[in-house]
Amino acid sequence: MQIQNDISLKSYNTFGIDVKAKHFVSVNSVDDLKSIFSSEKFTQKFILGGGSNMLLTKDIAALVIHLNIKGKTVLEQTENDVFIKCQAGENWHEFVLWTLNHNFGGLENLSLIPGNVGTSPIQNIGAYGVELKDTFHSCDALNLNTLDVETFSNIECEFGYRNSIFKQQVKDSYIILNVTFKLTTNKHKLYTNYGAITSELENMNIDQPTIQDVSKAVIAIRESKLPNPKEIGNCGSFFKNPVITKKEFLKLQKNFPDVPHYIISKTETKVPAGWLIEQAGFKGKTFDTYGVHKKQALVLVNYGGASGKDILELSKLIQKTILRIFGIHIEAEVNIL
Repeated sequence: MQIQNDISLKSYNTFGIDVKAKHFVSVNSVDDLKSIFSSEKFTQKFILGGGSNMLLTKDIAALVIHLNIKGKTVLEQTENDVFIKCQAGENWHEFVLWTLNHNFGGLENLSLIPGNVGTSPIQNIGAYGVELKDTFHSCDALNLNTLDVETFSNIECEFGYRNSIFKQQVKDSYIILNVTFKLTTNKHKLYTNYGAITSELENMNIDQPTIQDVSKAVIAIRESKLPNPKEIGNCGSFFKNPVITKKEFLKLQKNFPDVPHYIISKTETKVPAGWLIEQAGFKGKTFDTYGVHKKQALVLVNYGGASGKDILELSKLIQKTILRIFGIHIEAEVNIL
């Protein structure tokens, strides 16, 4: 392991924010990770994965540990299912493509989500009617207090909407080392009724889609709406879709009859944050070097040279405006540091 000093993190976060790490090290094994945390040399440590779900607003006066542990292993395969362990440092989308190349089903709707595998359970990533919890079997995580490796089952992770135990009760106490998925080997269950997947498949002249076809449709939809972080700095959806009570929704619908919504239960309804932001006039709005993407109001963008504080102030302005107009508080989906 080589520890570097005063390293720019611009290439390590998808927003492309140019902040510095006082110290930086890339870790390729669990033993190296344990060695760092057992050492008293650096009292402050900061874990960095794919850098896709964070907004950096200041330099990090700590040892930034880039988790770069790689590898994929087929643990067990039956006639209908397969269990695959994937290490935390693997790129999420590349892993999804790998599963599809092996005809393993379950992750196709989660294609092209930025980030690494290790961070995927933390916020229970999801897209187009599918969430990580649907295929998650377990994960191994390093307990930072004992330096023991512990296994968390699906139930123990307490998954919720963009949420898990790793964002709540045990936040900052564990580092996820790998994730084991239970995927299908045949008789794949396809989810094509959410969003524009069905119409995209029709555009592709496909009436009997495979898991690979669903992935291609999702990729096409995402590429048409979302900017490539390599071209325009962003972290995908910046805000969560708010879940409100039935009473709150009926009041909203009375004032805005055309509001799109998804009924979650008899008492709760989800409203698209992107619609709220667009109605408030922010879609496509620019502020010099940053702004709201012209095709997707959920995405805040850095056109080059913006600071993390610029993006943060924009997000606060959007939240304040949405609360004033609609009476709804929208939460940031990203970690703000």
